[in-house]
Amino acid sequence: MHASHKAPLRVLGTHVTLREAIRRKAEADLGFPILFEAGGSARVQQKASARPEAFDIYEQWSNSINILWRAGSIQPIDIDRIQYWNEINNLTKTGRLTQSAKVGLGDAPYRLLNVQADGGLGPQQTGRISFLPYVHNVDAFGYDTRVVPRGKAYDSESWGWLLDERWHGRVAIVNEPTIGIFDLALAVEAQGLMRFENMGDMTEAEVDRLFDILIPLKRQGHFSGFWNSVPDSARMLANGRAVIASMFSPAVADLNEHGIPAVYAAPREGYRAWHGVMCLSSQAKGHVKDMAYEFMNWWLSGWAGAFVARQGYYISNPERSRPFLSEQEWDYWYEGKPAAKDLPGPDGKISIHRGAVRNGGSYWKRFSNVAVWNTVMRSYEYSLPRWHEFLLS
Repeated sequence: MHASHKAPLRVLGTHVTLREAIRRKAEADLGFPILFEAGGSARVQQKASARPEAFDIYEQWSNSINILWRAGSIQPIDIDRIQYWNEINNLTKTGRLTQSAKVGLGDAPYRLLNVQADGGLGPQQTGRISFLPYVHNVDAFGYDTRVVPRGKAYDSESWGWLLDERWHGRVAIVNEPTIGIFDLALAVEAQGLMRFENMGDMTEAEVDRLFDILIPLKRQGHFSGFWNSVPDSARMLANGRAVIASMFSPAVADLNEHGIPAVYAAPREGYRAWHGVMCLSSQAKGHVKDMAYEFMNWWLSGWAGAFVARQGYYISNPERSRPFLSEQEWDYWYEGKPAAKDLPGPDGKISIHRGAVRNGGSYWKRFSNVAVWNTVMRSYEYSLPRWHEFLLS
């Protein structure tokens, strides 16, 4: 259908979802060329906000939405053109997968999803959305059980462990100011060192107090390093530089594959959650816009959701992906049951061994325990110099 158009669909985003296997499969299924440009989250966000003509689709996380929307870099998506819109679950539509779930502080995606009548973003459904809901997960910290005693999910496992004196000099933190600040804020609060009125919207005074606690710890050598990529974080635990660290789930899976008994915590305070966003460039029009909608619909058609499930991630319409997963995979990744047999990762190699159980339980239980979402706070600009002072102290 689109083979006559030489120009590819240009997708700008991060390495989390811009995987070559996904690009090849989408290109084969859709029949038009697709170009992936993957980079670090800060770089791609900066490029997208400044140069909407440089991409057709943008993939990142919901904490970038306000920046892109205010910059005029993305245009509304019409839900009438999203084939599986009615299958998308309530996590982004109402903020909860279950009635008893905590919505979580900060930029819960449902608060940013809908384009409001006044041109702003909010929870009121209007038929036009700022992003396509797709990949999402909850994050925590990983730890090496050869050194750190195994804890109990939602009970003894705590963000406070990141500041535990027992692990002095062996704690690694993600080097990302809109993520790492919350890992550390959760740790400081768990240790009883300070309380936040609203952690998802810290005041400047709270930001100062937080870094006044953290900077002396950094100078005393409590933190062994700051990582910039998933492989970096895995290496820090693998080589013993850290025994506990902010982590994303693929890093823990990688460590387990290499025989290191790392556990991904289910903190009693709740997770830090993130939600992927797929956005349409404000400059996309005509056949390019048509290709973009086809790509968005392809993402929700089943295969891609199964692929990311094997990375430990979830998709917004999971039932569509269920036929692409074996019963044992669905039970392990979504239901939180023990693996009934060895299970493959996204590369086809065995990554989960029979009998393994995913710490934290089912999809629904994990997303019922969100403490805070990745967020660009109103105090973000104020917090940046303090974050860099912390890194350099």
